[in-house]
Amino acid sequence: MPGDVISTWAWVVWLALIVIFLIVEVLTLDFTFLMLSIGSFGGLVAGLLGAPWWVGILVAGILAMLLLFFLRPPLLHRLRRGGDPARTNVDALLGISGTVVLVFPDGRGQVKLANGETWTSRIGSPSSTDVLVEGEQVVVTSIDGATAVVVPADRHRTESEGATS
Repeated sequence: MPGDVISTWAWVVWLALIVIFLIVEVLTLDFTFLMLSIGSFGGLVAGLLGAPWWVGILVAGILAMLLLFFLRPPLLHRLRRGGDPARTNVDALLGISGTVVLVFPDGRGQVKLANGETWTSRIGSPSSTDVLVEGEQVVVTSIDGATAVVVPADRHRTESEGATS
């Protein structure tokens, strides 16, 4: 008897899931909940064709997983194809050149970057030969919190040329 009640009202549950997943998809625009919604539609169709409720759940799960793994990635790729390739935020600072404005006596100082910002900085891999003086050219290799990690521009050029050889 409980199975009969579930089978009788399963279509309502499927419709509710479809609507909920579609609403969440409209808010996220990530295609994940769209795939779950289509999977739920498959469960609804299975139920309307007379399949038991557990078969509907199985159909919905398998269909949603297949869509998530095989349809969602190409859809996301097509959606983001025309996106702006410009790097932003911290990513935009990596590899940017700068000039030392405050001497690095203890491995720390300040540099003015090519974008006009002045950053507190430290030398990337300090060695006894790394002493940066005012006016020297540097390159940002990473950002550590609010500190730009820099190396002398001539060493950065040598390392990048060695990596491409």
